[in-house]
Amino acid sequence: MSILNATGLGLINLGAPALAPVAGVEPGRRTPDELRELAAAAGRDLEGSTAEEIAKWATDTFGARFCVTSSMADAVVAHLFSRVSPGVDVVFLDTGLHFPETLKVRDTVARTMNVNVRSVRPRLTVGQQDGEYGPRLFARSPDECCFLRKVEPLERALAEYDSWATGLRRDESPTRANTPVVAFDAKKGKVKVNPIAAWTQTDVDRYISRWNVPVNELFKKGYGSIGCWPCTRRTKAGEDPRAGRWAMFEKTECGLHV
Repeated sequence: MSILNATGLGLINLGAPALAPVAGVEPGRRTPDELRELAAAAGRDLEGSTAEEIAKWATDTFGARFCVTSSMADAVVAHLFSRVSPGVDVVFLDTGLHFPETLKVRDTVARTMNVNVRSVRPRLTVGQQDGEYGPRLFARSPDECCFLRKVEPLERALAEYDSWATGLRRDESPTRANTPVVAFDAKKGKVKVNPIAAWTQTDVDRYISRWNVPVNELFKKGYGSIGCWPCTRRTKAGEDPRAGRWAMFEKTECGLHV
């Protein structure tokens, strides 16, 4: 049976029936197996649905155990969920190495949108990391730096949730070409929702224009994809938008989505 009702408009909650407690699972939470089955059904049945329908399914299904993550390159996904589920948690990974323009978008979102922005920081400040691992770890071992400043903080932030949303799109890079709208992340044991996976850059631009969504000013200065300042450069004409990330390394992902 499809997640959508006969009209294709009303979304139903796929809540699993009450089961006996499972060892290691907090009462009231779904087990990893339940989440896996839920994600498989949603990924199949919600393919082709609108971003708003996918967002509504996610918040209806997971309630307080759902959050949105945002890099604040733009605030499209945060804005989308603010319309569908006002007050939703929006998690931002404050690495301590962001451009001021990125923090400006975060602050604008917190001030102007009906969402709860949660800035999550690494366990170590940049100075503490330099003292423990040596200065400029990002230039010597970017995977290790990304783990310390992004991957581990996200895992910690997601501990209280069963599902989270991202702004991943299939047209961003070859590594994201097969991004499903809903999937089970086996590493995290959680459901990953990508409501704008099927959008193109034109769709994003249209949404931004319609709703006057905050956008990182660095895009106007030649940046195609924006991360931490030491590992991000402007992209050249004709380059893949993510070519400016970790340009000196054979690396295109920080580890959050692999």
